[in-house]
Amino acid sequence: MSALENRVPPLLVAGLIALLMGLSGPRLPGTEMAWTARLTFALPVLLLGLGVCFAGVLSFHRARTTVNPMQPQQASVLVESGIYQYSRNPMYLGFAIILAAWALALGSPLTLLGVVAFVLYMNRFQIAPEEWALEALF
Repeated sequence: MSALENRVPPLLVAGLIALLMGLSGPRLPGTEMAWTARLTFALPVLLLGLGVCFAGVLSFHRARTTVNPMQPQQASVLVESGIYQYSRNPMYLGFAIILAAWALALGSPLTLLGVVAFVLYMNRFQIAPEEWALEALF
């Protein structure tokens, strides 16, 4: 695994993309939907994303292994229970869902490109190096 490939914490990546979405959202074509209506759609999506993230953290906690995405080589066990039965990367999936909720709240369909950018970045620079480290360990 290249040390350069996962130097930026995933939460920071999600935060930076959310910031870019927030800055660009008002400048992009959007829906004519009222803020409260957009929140009505965004809130359940946000709660889903938070739930998926929390389920991933809980599975790691129960397995007593590291949650630190910057050092996957320190994992003590390969977690395959809980939400990991359904998703290989529920915490990152949760972040993507949260970004989708933010795009809904912003009201511009083009801000969904931020979700796409997050997924592409994470697959290349975070998930691939993590999987290489886990293959070496397990």
